[in-house]
Amino acid sequence: MSRIGYARVSTVDQDLDTQIAKLKAEGCGIIRSEKVSGGSRDGRAELATIIDFLRPGDELLVTRLDRLGRDTRDVLNLIYECEQRDAFVTVLDPHVSTRGEMGHMVLTVLGMIAQMERRFIKERQREGIEKAKRERIYQGGKRRLDHTRILQLYSDGMGPAEIAKAIGCSRMHIYRILNKLKAAAR
Repeated sequence: MSRIGYARVSTVDQDLDTQIAKLKAEGCGIIRSEKVSGGSRDGRAELATIIDFLRPGDELLVTRLDRLGRDTRDVLNLIYECEQRDAFVTVLDPHVSTRGEMGHMVLTVLGMIAQMERRFIKERQREGIEKAKRERIYQGGKRRLDHTRILQLYSDGMGPAEIAKAIGCSRMHIYRILNKLKAAAR
């Protein structure tokens, strides 16, 4: 019987340390983490690894339900997959577990709230962008990666895979940036 922790943040510039510390304090022998959006399960290799690894009696722990996902159906599917392996899911804040029937109901409601919150955030963001565009002050999203540094590393002879590893992003992201920079140079 293992306690396996899962920590997730949405972007590369966010910090996982607080989540990892809480999971360690709860006695997680194994902690997997990743920096990827929780909007869907696409690209969440660490979570997939945990699900594949779960054995009967194991417990998957997350600090908050939105670390598992922001879509009710997705969260419920994850919980279902864990249960199919006779494993449990525990959320630390608020403390809820699938070990009892009441926990299932609470997690379902919390999943619906997380999804609703995500929709509210997207709506407020869209409204803010529209207002900024009307006022002609919208400048687009914040650039998360230093394009100049990527170009310099590429010019220094590093390949896209090496650059991606050095910067902490996907190789495909590097290819997109390099193609965009090359097109702009023409």
